[in-house]
Amino acid sequence: MPSVTTLAVFAAAALALLLVPGPAVVYIVTRSVAQGRSAGLVSVAGVHTGSAVHVVAAALGLSALLAASATAFTLVKYLGAAYLVWLGLRKLLSRPGGEAERVTRPASRPRLFTEGFVVNVLNPKTAIFFLAFLPQFADPARGPVAAQIALLGAIWIVLGMASDGTYALLSAALAGRLRRSATATRRLDVASGLVYLGLGAVAALAGDGPRKA
Repeated sequence: MPSVTTLAVFAAAALALLLVPGPAVVYIVTRSVAQGRSAGLVSVAGVHTGSAVHVVAAALGLSALLAASATAFTLVKYLGAAYLVWLGLRKLLSRPGGEAERVTRPASRPRLFTEGFVVNVLNPKTAIFFLAFLPQFADPARGPVAAQIALLGAIWIVLGMASDGTYALLSAALAGRLRRSATATRRLDVASGLVYLGLGAVAALAGDGPRKA
């Protein structure tokens, strides 16, 4: 299993990315603003049920990839790092308001849950995090890679439910003020872009990733 230090570094990196507003956060915030905190929290539950799909896919896929080819494993890491950098540049160069036009019609709880699930299963931010960052923390010398990734994924889900739940509660409470603020949106874009660039740089410069024992 990963060391305590490794787990702490992973948790910090995961939290940094989770706090960056992406498709899942935008969905949660818009539902919370439109329908209140219970709708936001149901959306959070759906989103992180979708996260579990990414955890299972990463545990099976990265383990198989590592077993097949250490070179391919490293290539996936660098492609993921490049994608994170691209996301950062897109955020820095984006115009405010582009992501705010999201679903606002009232929906039932099953629909909120299902839509949250689909939003995160199809969320490139979540998928790329697992592909770009998990290779840095999975070490075959410390045990089965699949078990390590499952543990890291569980940490991601716990942190994600906490951070997204906070977004849901705050946005429901501040619904009136949150609807229109071009300045706040632009600041979020800049902060998001810098976080993506930082994570991409760390992923690219973190070495050669896991090596076969």
